[in-house]
Amino acid sequence: MRTNQLLARLGAAALLVSGFATASQAQVRRAPAPSYSSSSATDGVKFGVRAGLNVADLSGDAVNSFTDLTDLANGAVNKEMKPGFYAGLYATLPLGPRFAIEPGLGYSEKGTRLRGTIPFEQFKFINAKLDGTARLAYLDIPVLAKAYLTDGLYVYAGPQASVLLSGKARVKASAFGFSAYQNDFDVKDQLRSVDFAVVGGLGYQFQNGFGLSAGYDYGLSSLDKNNNFDAQNRVIKASLNYSF
Repeated sequence: MRTNQLLARLGAAALLVSGFATASQAQVRRAPAPSYSSSSATDGVKFGVRAGLNVADLSGDAVNSFTDLTDLANGAVNKEMKPGFYAGLYATLPLGPRFAIEPGLGYSEKGTRLRGTIPFEQFKFINAKLDGTARLAYLDIPVLAKAYLTDGLYVYAGPQASVLLSGKARVKASAFGFSAYQNDFDVKDQLRSVDFAVVGGLGYQFQNGFGLSAGYDYGLSSLDKNNNFDAQNRVIKASLNYSF
């Protein structure tokens, strides 16, 4: 009798232990493993496309001299940032759960714009306006280092080489509301064929492949290949991208 009772108790204990083990295994299977999915750098090499808006300007001694001149004109002439288009391709190469290298290739419009009026009161009645635009198009080749702060949110920085595709200058004048003069100049031969810059910014990559980013290009090279003037590219950019 005692033997039967002992066997029964051992069987019940075995069933109880088995039940705890099964429940524990189920919890382990259900527990989510930490993952950064497609919004970080753990899913292998990814390729993508990017497009957005540039807001460009020029900086340097030559531009500072022009700014001094506009001050003498009592605000009649102003330098403005020039909007432009950006589009390109990139590849994201993971270096770990939080880091990646991202080389890219993109078309980028840069330059600057000058707008003003004749700064003499006696000519104000003719409403004479002047407009000058430098339109520079480049093939940007950045190599960026990306660091993920959280799942999806990242900062980036790195060097960039830009090959000059075209350089145009347009000068326009108008009076009484009508166009009086317009001329386009090709200035590509006067500019360096390659521009170097450092770039940086931040972005967010969603798990569905779409992402947003904003950054700044700080040009290091003087644009004039003959060293007659000193001016560098400055570009603020925002873009939408898709990784696949």
